Amino acid sequence: MIAMENDILDAKEVARKLRLDEQTVKRMANRGELPGFKLAGRWRFRSEAINAHIKKLEEKQEDK
Repeated sequence: MIAMENDILDAKEVARKLRLDEQTVKRMANRGELPGFKLAGRWRFRSEAINAHIKKLEEKQEDK
């Protein structure tokens, strides 16, 4: 399935996208380090918010 920009991702999908462990994604979301929200007690993430977050991190690295 091809992800669209407005797709909602679960922690496992974000972990795969960022090449992190699923538990790491959940911990980061709990600490506010990843933009997400809980729905029915499970973390969900907007694909566009994750992409924007990645871009923001990249820009921060470029400024150093």
